[in-house]
Amino acid sequence: MALILPVKGIHPLYPASCWFAPNATLVGDIQMGEHCTVWFNAVVRGDVNSIRMGDYVNIQDGAVIHCTYQKSKTILGHHVSIAHNAIVHGCTIEDEVLVGMGAIIMDGAYIEKNAIIAAGAVVTQNTRVKSGTIYAGNPAKYLKDVTPELGEVFLRTANNYVMYSSWFQEKEND
Repeated sequence: MALILPVKGIHPLYPASCWFAPNATLVGDIQMGEHCTVWFNAVVRGDVNSIRMGDYVNIQDGAVIHCTYQKSKTILGHHVSIAHNAIVHGCTIEDEVLVGMGAIIMDGAYIEKNAIIAAGAVVTQNTRVKSGTIYAGNPAKYLKDVTPELGEVFLRTANNYVMYSSWFQEKEND
């Protein structure tokens, strides 16, 4: 069972449609939408500020979602995929965004709708990533626009993670 802890009397809030891996950690001021998943060794830590997630957000293996004390909340829109070992810290990510494996998004960054943060990219503090673009590198810079084919990945990935979580739920209920 996932480690779910209150901080200063504030408990994570999530609907029954969410699924958490047995070793996922959720702490403090977190509010999640429908069908969110938090995977193995992922940490969502709302201890020093709040974390808000829309529907169909997946936080994949080893990812860390955190915020900054008295400064930066973390806000994730709908259909957001945070890939393996990514770090998302004190920033805003709009709907239908894919954050690649090992990417880092720093405080005050703002990622607009339908963007992709490439694997290993480092989005520095207060960077704004425009809608429909791909950012890559360290520091992350504009690489190219998202093609219609890549745009379809957003919803497919979010929906796939709900499907994957159902495989574990079936096993838990056997």
